[in-house]
Amino acid sequence: MKWFAVAAYLFAAVKVSAVEPDELLGDPGLESRARAISENLRCLICRNESIDDSSAELASDLRKIVREQLLAGKSDEEVYAFVVDRYGEFVLLKPSFKGANVFLYASGPIMFAVGGVVCALYVRRRRASSRKEDYLQKDERDRLEKILGD
Repeated sequence: MKWFAVAAYLFAAVKVSAVEPDELLGDPGLESRARAISENLRCLICRNESIDDSSAELASDLRKIVREQLLAGKSDEEVYAFVVDRYGEFVLLKPSFKGANVFLYASGPIMFAVGGVVCALYVRRRRASSRKEDYLQKDERDRLEKILGD
């Protein structure tokens, strides 16, 4: 049973950071700020991975840029602004809620609502068509009632 515990531990999802030891800052406060910023920046090669998790060369360059900006005395907002000015807003894992992004954020709920309205209209139309009373003529209905009555 011990082997199962060891195997489970080895295969467990563990968050691995790609930050190299030579990239680390000596000041723990600056390093924690750099790590927090790096977790919110997208690797432009890996797409859905932060630069803190990516081992791509461009991600390493971005981590170095973040650390250089922090060593220069820039605030977190200034570092984000610098990176966004240089690489575009796509580099942010959580883009801002302004401009064209408002449409992107709103498009999901809007499409869900439109789909709901379309479904409701379809169901309503189906129920209305199934409620039509008679598909048979009077003489056909009388004949059917006579057959069913016997």
